[in-house]
Amino acid sequence: MSIYNYLDNNFSYDLDTGEVRKIQVTGKSTYIISLPKKWVESLNLKQGSQLIISRKDNNTLIITPKDVVGSTKPKEATVSVSGKDIIGSIIRKIVSLYLVGYSVIRVKAIEERFSSVHKNEIKDFLRKKLIGAEILSESSRELEIRVLIGHPELSLENALRRACNIIISMYDDILTALKSLDKNLAHEIIKVDDEVDRLYLYMVRQLKAAVENEKILKVSGLSSSRDCLGYRIIVKFVERIADHLVKIAENITLLDALPKDSVIEKFFEISLFAKSMFEEAINSLYKKDSVLADNVIEKAESISIIENEFINFIEKVDKANVSILRLMVESVRRTAEYASDISEIVLNLNVEKSLLKS
Repeated sequence: MSIYNYLDNNFSYDLDTGEVRKIQVTGKSTYIISLPKKWVESLNLKQGSQLIISRKDNNTLIITPKDVVGSTKPKEATVSVSGKDIIGSIIRKIVSLYLVGYSVIRVKAIEERFSSVHKNEIKDFLRKKLIGAEILSESSRELEIRVLIGHPELSLENALRRACNIIISMYDDILTALKSLDKNLAHEIIKVDDEVDRLYLYMVRQLKAAVENEKILKVSGLSSSRDCLGYRIIVKFVERIADHLVKIAENITLLDALPKDSVIEKFFEISLFAKSMFEEAINSLYKKDSVLADNVIEKAESISIIENEFINFIEKVDKANVSILRLMVESVRRTAEYASDISEIVLNLNVEKSLLKS
């Protein structure tokens, strides 16, 4: 899914320096604070306007006009395209709008008609990659895309669990496909990656929304907005693990003959080792277990040694398949390294809790 790598740089926080105000006391038990006049005027507030004050991250107070909180109008955007536009560019614009929370995305043709090629490719992309995105109306000049799924329907935790379960299944299917050189199964593994991509993009959309909205943050199951950045990195690592499993499946389809039993046995060993690391890393995330995360990082220190031992072995006993097997074991090693990276994020997310226990 390399065409979306640019999205990694599209996840940031807006900071406002604000203004300093002193808390005053009126009566015996009421604290009051004044608001800057320019803020009140710019928000069209007046005497009697209702404000919602909420506590965030235990050390921040958020003041929000009640009318803004009550607004449920969906965010809308329009993408204008011409027949000269590259389909990849159009799709990247749609993905960007999806990620930053737009619920209605209109794709309009500048010319008299929408290119049938563009229209069909956009439909195919929505079906394969964007959860909840449906074409609600269609004409010769316009497609109206609506995101019909909300945060309560598919929580961040459930989406992540689903993606991880798919990856664990991909590990198992790869070993089955290699053992019998089942190229049809290898092709099925490649197709399954579409579902991981869909979940990945949906999770990024959720995390962006959680940074901006306290209610969505709570629905997402995260304790604070700063956790969003850690989870953003984790879901990217999960997606990259799926990509490397796809590379292994692709290489299985290139094998002309079944590797020797001794080679398959050793490949199984390193693959199961990497799979166990991934499972432990994800469990450490769910359980907020720093000790388990630290164990995964310790295990990762041996993965390069195991990889080199495997390469030395196949160069002696299976020279016919050595180039493909080298690529396969490299991808296995990368999945283990990503599992270690996930565990490092888990440590970062839980470091304060660990200090309190010590």
